[in-house]
Amino acid sequence: MRAKAGRSASSQRWLTRQLNDPYVLAARREGYRSRAAYKLLELDDRFHFLKRGGAVVDLGAAPGGWTQVAVDRVGAATGGGGKVVGIDLLPIDPVPGATLLQGDFLADDAPARLEAALGGPADVVLSDMAAAATGHAATDHLRIMGLLEAAVDFAAEVLAPGGAFVGKVLQGGTEAGLLARLKRDFAQARHAKPPASRKDSAELYIVATGFRGGGR
Repeated sequence: MRAKAGRSASSQRWLTRQLNDPYVLAARREGYRSRAAYKLLELDDRFHFLKRGGAVVDLGAAPGGWTQVAVDRVGAATGGGGKVVGIDLLPIDPVPGATLLQGDFLADDAPARLEAALGGPADVVLSDMAAAATGHAATDHLRIMGLLEAAVDFAAEVLAPGGAFVGKVLQGGTEAGLLARLKRDFAQARHAKPPASRKDSAELYIVATGFRGGGR
């Protein structure tokens, strides 16, 4: 079955949902590159991990919505002393106040590139990374958990004491071993689903605050 203008029924449903999505409309109105910006805004409004003057790393930054929020909240573009560094496989249009790198976060040289751009310890590591969906729930969960574990490993290397980690997971939540590690390394670690995350989406976020490690 084909919808109008040659679109498939599924793509027509997606387009209709996009056109009626209040977060999509708000993003256009307020200048954010994606509706995902509101997920980070809502998480930060609840947990207060983005502080003026802070240093932030944004993993899986394209198209730049989370980077825009981080730049604004830490004052990276307005003389507030904050710093934001992002990386993604895809090219990202410049975001004033941010340093953006193109490359695979899982590549051997990626952590060193990020640390060099950061120039010191991070206060927050964000990861909205997601592997391409296969349609097989168990496989997709394993793939996104692999990305999350790599992001947590990186966070443990670069976070300053008291720092925060925010990462995307799929329903089923963070696996027991990784959650136990986060609870050991951070004062608090909990799952959250911001209102901007669609109800029919399997995504959740793990928010860990109060890093106990020594950073670098």
